[in-house]
Amino acid sequence: MYILGINAYHGDAAAAIIKDGRLIAAAEEERFNRFKHSAGFPEQAIRYCLKEAGIGLEDLDHIGISRDPSAHMHKKILYAATRVASLKRSQIKDRLGNAARVRDLKDELARVFSISKKQLRARFHNIEHHRAHLASCFFVSPFERAALLSIDRLPSRR
Repeated sequence: MYILGINAYHGDAAAAIIKDGRLIAAAEEERFNRFKHSAGFPEQAIRYCLKEAGIGLEDLDHIGISRDPSAHMHKKILYAATRVASLKRSQIKDRLGNAARVRDLKDELARVFSISKKQLRARFHNIEHHRAHLASCFFVSPFERAALLSIDRLPSRR
């Protein structure tokens, strides 16, 4: 079973591919485009992973996207509501656009790789950010069960 993991439209865009629980390849888009913390669509990282695995998009069984736009919606609304004055209109538009792109990643993959959406037989999974961290280590571990913890950096307090 092939699983492609994608971090798109967020800082450090990247892709990784595993086959039957074994990591085949992983790369950040910045390694190809030389733009530190690249936040777009990781086309070149995906191409690299597929090449290393020797397969095409149509051979994938699952595609995990490391963002679930509907996760923690109440917190996102509260955050935006308390910062509306400080956010520029373009920033709000960009964030809404990125959320829509993550939801329609199947369309983007088909467009970028010039294939029909019907050729993509993989199941798509939008996974909350921290759960994606957990899955990335668990799925390549030798364990059937495990206790996992994900801690991202905390915002600096000045």
